[in-house]
Formats: sequence, structure tokens, C-alpha cells
Amino acid sequence: MLPRPSGPPLPPLTGDRAFEAVFRAGRRYEGHYLQIVLAPGPQSPARVGYILARKQMPRAVDRNRLRRQIREMLRAHRSDFGASDVIVRVKRKVVRADLPAAALEAAALIGRVAAEAR
Repeated sequence: MLPRPSGPPLPPLTGDRAFEAVFRAGRRYEGHYLQIVLAPGPQSPARVGYILARKQMPRAVDRNRLRRQIREMLRAHRSDFGASDVIVRVKRKVVRADLPAAALEAAALIGRVAAEAR
């Protein structure tokens, strides 16, 4: 488990229009399991949306665990994103045995996105 960074959680990205706007205007960062889309946002701190579909991750326990891990990684880099909107999407089936690999990939992608967003 990652140590919990201090500070409040990042606000959620809500509504279909907000997700559509990020997908339309955002820059995509691709991994084997995940895709991160980053777009300029209207407010600081960054808003974050998660797309972890049941089709890609059948077990709710696995979806929640990965979401928690990604949330903590994003909180650690919160100052790097500024006024941005971020979507994290699982694009390939992730079974329980693949969770550590997906979490490592998320850490690498978030680090890359944060470095470019600075």
C-alpha cells in the first residue's frame, strides 16, 4: 500500500458533457491496461474521472482496489496538474493476477503525465 498523502481528495469530474469535453480536447497517454486523458480544465485543483467498467474488471473488489491506488497516486501529484481535467480509463480486461501490473503501469503513466503537465 502507498502511504496516504495529506490533503483533501481531488474533486470528481462529473456529468456526461464534462467527460465528452475532456475526450474531445484532451491529450491521450496510452498504456497496456490503462489510458489517461488530460485536458485543460476550468478550475484548480484538477478534477478526476474514472472509467473502470465491469466488462473490463468483473470483480467490484478489484475495481475499487485499483481506483483507490490510482486516487492516491494522483493525490501525490496534485500540484503538478494545476487546472486540468483528468480521466483514467481501463481499456483492456484486468484480472486479479494483473492488478499489480496495472497499478505499476498507472504509476508510470501518472508520473509521465505529471511531468508533462508541469
